[in-house]
Amino acid sequence: MLAKRIIPCLDVKDGQTVKGTNFVNLRHAGDPVELGKAYSEQGADELVFLDITASFEGRKTFTEMVTRVAATVNIPFTVGGGIGELKDVERLLNAGADKVSVNSAALRHPELIDEITNHFGSQVCVAAIDARMDEQGHWTCYLNGGRVPTERSLFEWAHEAQERGAGEILFTSMNHDGVKTGFANEALRRLSDTLSIPIIASGGAGAKEHFRDTFLEGHSDAALAASVFHFGEIRIPELKQYLQSEGINVRL
Repeated sequence: MLAKRIIPCLDVKDGQTVKGTNFVNLRHAGDPVELGKAYSEQGADELVFLDITASFEGRKTFTEMVTRVAATVNIPFTVGGGIGELKDVERLLNAGADKVSVNSAALRHPELIDEITNHFGSQVCVAAIDARMDEQGHWTCYLNGGRVPTERSLFEWAHEAQERGAGEILFTSMNHDGVKTGFANEALRRLSDTLSIPIIASGGAGAKEHFRDTFLEGHSDAALAASVFHFGEIRIPELKQYLQSEGINVRL
């Protein structure tokens, strides 16, 4: 069985790491390069850096940061935010990123996934999906950092993203984001059981047990979290020791 992955996520705004709850109320969490280096040394399997205000100026700052991260960490890292065309992908890969994450632009223009995977390979393309569950239990995909609802359902869009060549799905439950009550394991299990590519769980980590549960109940391949790592609530070495003691295969 492939080892389950632990992935700290760093939302970057104006060169600083920030973290919010339900996609709002941002607070500062430190320098992204320093945090990335610390997580790499602690045993994180991968990192994700998201440019959450990817205006033109932000892109320049972010690209410089990617170069610094690549020079500092020795684990794979994914970057996302404001990627709308192949030249954005090329710029970030040239700066040293291993993978790119596409979200809003891919929902608006699904052929972007085909273009990325045809040019750079499936392993480079992570389809990030922000979705919210309504009172009827339907999952709807959102654009622009969770601000704009679409007509697309989570499961239909995830399936299309896989068909178009995406190498992984990064699913963030907006209902669970920053609330720390556990991941959306029912939806994650459905994704994992119906798709053949890896599923990364995001949104809801608050305790070590939540990571265990998303691997065992959600059948997730990886678990991503932010504030529990940024603010020292869970340390990665202890989390991995705990998961191993629960019979979950992780890289120590």
